[in-house]
Amino acid sequence: MAFGIADLSIVPVRKEQSERSEMISQILFGELFEILEITDKWLLVRLQVDDTEGWISRNMYLPVTDEYAARYTEEQPMLTTEVFNIVTKEGDYGNKLIVAGSVLPFFEAEKQHFSIGEDSYTLVTKPRNVGMDSLRELIIEYALKYYNAPYLWGGRSPYGIDCSGLVQMAYRMAEMKLPRTVTEQVNCGQNFSFIEEALPGDLAFFGDETDVTHVGILWEQNRIIHASGRVRVDRVDHQGIFNEELKRYTHNLKVIKRMIVE
Repeated sequence: MAFGIADLSIVPVRKEQSERSEMISQILFGELFEILEITDKWLLVRLQVDDTEGWISRNMYLPVTDEYAARYTEEQPMLTTEVFNIVTKEGDYGNKLIVAGSVLPFFEAEKQHFSIGEDSYTLVTKPRNVGMDSLRELIIEYALKYYNAPYLWGGRSPYGIDCSGLVQMAYRMAEMKLPRTVTEQVNCGQNFSFIEEALPGDLAFFGDETDVTHVGILWEQNRIIHASGRVRVDRVDHQGIFNEELKRYTHNLKVIKRMIVE
């Protein structure tokens, strides 16, 4: 069994072995993955964070030892929560810019040091205490960090993100693990029939008669944070999402889910 880690800010994960192939997800800086297959130019990988499988370029990763991977897996990860963060690599020239949700393995808070494989890094950006009193407030705070980020199929970063990626990253930074896709996420949590029963941080799923195709994070006063064209805030009711700019409903409500056990 072989493992790798992302030492670039964002690594595209493709459906097939081609730069033209659909991007199904992204690996963020510091995220670990298992290498399932190696070809001349590509690796088939399985992400440790959510078991997503896909192809990445052989030029866009750092191999790590089994021992490193085992220690990494046992540790509670330290994630960046600022939209953009600067890190420096020991012995390297210049800075690296990494995004929210990146992992800082084996982080030493006093020195702001961490390690990617055998390389030593320092976090330059100072983490900010968001000062939230509840897990629900924390999830909303993290989701709003992506406000106005462009929609990008397969995206998981402020440079571009899709609807399920937004949900996954907001929950992940609040130390809750969710699957990657809408079809997986809708199978988690507790069902609610009425939007009046929902609390901030609950998830609303949308679609047609047969398929669930969209998800967003419910906020207060019948509002929802979701990625559609961009990360935006719209009104939501028992029928679905009402887009004030278009003056019409854009998504039909299917089900409400509660992921937070209280």
